[in-house]
Amino acid sequence: MTSEEALEKAKKLEVDLVEVAPNAKPPVCKLIDFKKFKYEESKKQRLAKKLTKETETKELWMGPLMSEHDFNIHIKRAIEFLTAGNRVKLNVRFSGREMAHPEFGHQIIEKAKEALENIGSLDKGPQFLGRNLIASFNPKVLKK
Repeated sequence: MTSEEALEKAKKLEVDLVEVAPNAKPPVCKLIDFKKFKYEESKKQRLAKKLTKETETKELWMGPLMSEHDFNIHIKRAIEFLTAGNRVKLNVRFSGREMAHPEFGHQIIEKAKEALENIGSLDKGPQFLGRNLIASFNPKVLKK
């Protein structure tokens, strides 16, 4: 059908002629009510936006010389955050003479990595930013 015939038919039916696939040979058009079409598209977008979950990054601060009990409490919090679907950023803060022994911070991050291996995966490995050793974990996607 030619474009002139399609336009006449659209005027008779009091609907709009909308080009669906402009790159196709020949171009594909539909006779639809354009306002209704736009409304339904926006409705689909609102529903899709409502169903998506924004992930947050939760930060946990640790020390390089922290006790085993304090470490376990921080790991429990990290597990809660990861199971809720959030990212976790572990910061090991060094102060004063602790900077002379960065291996203690790496040991803390390594212990955390082992403790969180079933729930989360290491996203960014341990790296120093100023006096802080930072590592971030992403939640693992559980297979259904």
